[in-house]
Amino acid sequence: MNMLARPPERLAVEMVFDVVCPWCWIGLRRLTRTLALRPDLAVDLAFRPFLLNPDMPARGIAHADYIQRKFGGEDRARRLHAAIAEVGRAEGLTFRFERILRTPPTVDAHRLVRFAARDDRAAQVVEALFTAHFAEARDIGDRVTLVQIALETGLDAHAAATFLASGEDTEAVLVENLRSHRLGINGVPCFVVAGRHAIAGAQEPEVLERLLDVAAMEQAGAL
Repeated sequence: MNMLARPPERLAVEMVFDVVCPWCWIGLRRLTRTLALRPDLAVDLAFRPFLLNPDMPARGIAHADYIQRKFGGEDRARRLHAAIAEVGRAEGLTFRFERILRTPPTVDAHRLVRFAARDDRAAQVVEALFTAHFAEARDIGDRVTLVQIALETGLDAHAAATFLASGEDTEAVLVENLRSHRLGINGVPCFVVAGRHAIAGAQEPEVLERLLDVAAMEQAGAL
């Protein structure tokens, strides 16, 4: 190792996502795999909210009703879910769509991610939220559930409960959601690298790696 070599500049990576988006879970897993393959890249990962259902009632809606509205019927939804589950299995993820009873609002879940970021635990909380919703069919719109997830990921449960009850960062989530739309992001996941390069979809690690390399070289002045 060259002890006199200049350390690499940190590369900002933003993942724009929603916790009820199955492709976002797949996208996060692929990003995680990509970063594991490139320990030479110093990356600061941040999570940005995108509300797929901004008008969702506070108590959510029955998942069956949501399926009807979004997909036009169970048959089409079942086919799409089967395809997603197959892709997920290849990434080591378990989707149990059939167990989900309610589709929740996600503002509070995004608030919890912001709260976790204060302790550098946002990635763990995002992963736990995906697991809770898609694999365990827990109601991630319920604050009691969110506090339990906070506890499970090493956060202070009392502090998390106080934070969620306060309404703090609600406006920040709404503002960031609006920012995503104003940037032209109309689907998630979307990955924004170095504030300049963006790519949408649950991209394969090879694609993400190329984007990271371009951004890193540009940032270092090599392009």
